[in-house]
Order: sequence, then structure tokens, then C-alpha cells
Amino acid sequence: MFVAMNQFSVNEGRGADFEEQWRTRESYLQGFEGFVHFALLKGDEAGDYVSHTIWRSREDFLKWTQSEAFKKAHSARSSEGVLAGHPRARFYDAVITEPAEVPVLSR
Repeated sequence: MFVAMNQFSVNEGRGADFEEQWRTRESYLQGFEGFVHFALLKGDEAGDYVSHTIWRSREDFLKWTQSEAFKKAHSARSSEGVLAGHPRARFYDAVITEPAEVPVLSR
């Protein structure tokens, strides 16, 4: 498993605009080989957001970054004044993973 994240600092009062941009975007992730999950996370500190993707492997993520789908997904620009600087990219290879246990439902 491989996790790719971008940390964003959003200007005061622009959180709703930032969230709407993500909510209405075309991501191009669905159906891309190796893509597992996406989440936009909002931190406890004002203006702190992280885009979080999980991939089957680092190789799958790298294929994504070199694809036309990636170029399309990242061609959209953020509205003026929403971000306070450039996002900070962070990358992690899983060392230990634990699958969720699925409870057995009785009738």
C-alpha cells in the first residue's frame, strides 16, 4: 500500500470555497489501475486540509502521475485567494496494515 497526500493551507474564510472546488471537480481517479481510495481531510486547525489517496503500490501512483488522467485532473486552477501558498506533498509506503474486521450480522 502507498499513500500520497498534499497538505493545503486555506486562507481564513475560504474553507467553504475550497471544499466546493473539491466536491465539484472531475478527479479521473475512478477506474485508474491501482487506485484504492480518496479522502479530503479537514484538520482541527483553521485552514488545514489534506488530500489523501491510497494506492495499491508506489508504482501504480507513479503511473498515475505520468498519465493523461493526472494532467486533466490537475489542470484546474484554484480560485484566486483561496490558498495561502503551495500545497506540501507527502508520500508514505505502508510498513504494517490491518484490514477492518467485518462483523457477522445475525438475523
